[in-house]
Amino acid sequence: MTVKLLMTWDILPGREQDYFEFVVRDFIPSVQRIGMEPSDAWYTMFGNRPQILAAFQMPSVQAIHQALESDEWKGLNQRLLDYVENLEYKIVPARAGFQM
Repeated sequence: MTVKLLMTWDILPGREQDYFEFVVRDFIPSVQRIGMEPSDAWYTMFGNRPQILAAFQMPSVQAIHQALESDEWKGLNQRLLDYVENLEYKIVPARAGFQM
């Protein structure tokens, strides 16, 4: 069963430019290198919701758990925390359209 890793976070104030450079240059290529396929990215313009929702697909729960336990993922996740706060994620069965 295909699954998605749903991640939400808020960009730290004053770190927006650095954050976007990190995501484009490092985060997305690294996520792809460990086998996750980016599927969705959403930005909240207003309202009381997380600022960013990102989703990544993998073919199975086992595959996503293996990726999340890798040293590369742990390091990448730690680096993401230099730019964001309120980081949360969950694994859900993949389906088409917006998922939260």
